[in-house]
Amino acid sequence: MKTYKAIFFDWDGTAVLSRTAPADTAAAAMRPLLDRGVKLAVISGTTIENIAGGHIEEYFSEKQLGNLFLGLGRGAYNYGFESGKPCLLNGGTAAWDDETLLNIHRICFDIHLELKQSYHFDTDIVFSRPNYCKIDLMPESGRGDQLFMQADELLRLRDKLERHGIKGGLKGLTDFSVSVGKRYHIDVTPTCDAKYLEVGITSKSDNVDMILDKFCTENDIRPEECAYWGDEYVGIEEGIFGSDSFMHTEKTAGGDFFDVSEVKGERPEGVTVLGGGVERFLRFLREQGQR
Repeated sequence: MKTYKAIFFDWDGTAVLSRTAPADTAAAAMRPLLDRGVKLAVISGTTIENIAGGHIEEYFSEKQLGNLFLGLGRGAYNYGFESGKPCLLNGGTAAWDDETLLNIHRICFDIHLELKQSYHFDTDIVFSRPNYCKIDLMPESGRGDQLFMQADELLRLRDKLERHGIKGGLKGLTDFSVSVGKRYHIDVTPTCDAKYLEVGITSKSDNVDMILDKFCTENDIRPEECAYWGDEYVGIEEGIFGSDSFMHTEKTAGGDFFDVSEVKGERPEGVTVLGGGVERFLRFLREQGQR
């Protein structure tokens, strides 16, 4: 495998087993790369409070932090570090106002009501996100502290949709989400990892594009010198892929994409499926750090 100047990667299920798992092993694999000036960018749908307990800066020196970046909240926040503390980068927060966020809440509640009224399909909604809502399509089934997609969730979701008479599968749900958004004059970007349908105005695409632009402009890094690692590329159904697939954009397309998930299924074109989970990704970091 070639040597990369920038590595973008998901956190939960790729760098760590769960949000509550210690980040020591991941940090140890990251430090040699940061020392060499390799840019590392954590790309996650969560917020900074859920990355290494909200204190990822405590694992690294101030010099190392100069090469670490965070793209979080489905496009909402992009961070660098100054004086050893996280700071929002220019363009790091999506441009929305309170009324737009309230309309996103209304859109998701409309989806919830339609599924309940027309199909007797129960959902829960998480409203406390900065620029999107999470609609839990399987509230009867928890994930514990492993918040990434589980191997059997795709089959269980498909079975549940069929039992409730929902035609068109998940594609029908995402299309419906888009149509409800238009009622409020908002172009929403729905994504799904089987259990959660997430509806908002931005995605991981916004994170990677902004951070890649920064690397290319300030560090003379070319798109083909970047790698993108995740565990949620797999297709939920035809034409719909997991949240990590949103790291593949027109700007990032020249890079290399790797999936460490063991879940069987189709991936977007250009994604190399390696399997091996967290250990496979950390082994990659250690190998890169020795070059």
